[in-house]
Amino acid sequence: MSDGFHVVDSTPLLHSHVFDVERVRVAHEGGTFERDVARHGGAVAILARNAAGEIGVLRQYRAAFDRSTLEIPAGTCDVSGEDPLSTAKRELAEELGCSARRWRLLVTMMVSPGWTDQLMYVFEATELTFGRARPEGPEESAARIEWHSPQRLREVMAAEPALDATMTAAMNGVYGSLFD
Repeated sequence: MSDGFHVVDSTPLLHSHVFDVERVRVAHEGGTFERDVARHGGAVAILARNAAGEIGVLRQYRAAFDRSTLEIPAGTCDVSGEDPLSTAKRELAEELGCSARRWRLLVTMMVSPGWTDQLMYVFEATELTFGRARPEGPEESAARIEWHSPQRLREVMAAEPALDATMTAAMNGVYGSLFD
């Protein structure tokens, strides 16, 4: 439903390896206005639980905040033709070094619909088999893998000044009572 709004044209502003930005002109009630929109191919996040019920997280540097953050494994849907579940499987292997026998899509959400079309697919991964992580890039290569019980993870999260949204939502029951 567009409520009488519709995009009439767009102008590319920026192309990067992660996203593009374009200025869209929107028509509404006989007039037009402009918005800058980040176009993104989508992303995945994975709530990985081991046999002990611990949740796999990464502590890694993020340039946008110029600090290390605590996050669940995640990554960009950047391989042509790869569906979100395949991306999640690839990211779990790269970041935590494991594969999962059971996968469940928990939610598909708009990340920030006021300025980007990025969708985030959040999966639960269980019945894990462990191998060796295959990090890509300097941040992932320096990341620390941590496994925490839900109780300990809540304590760690309470001490963080800002948190990864997908992990925060999971720990606060947004996707259901996964970790109680």
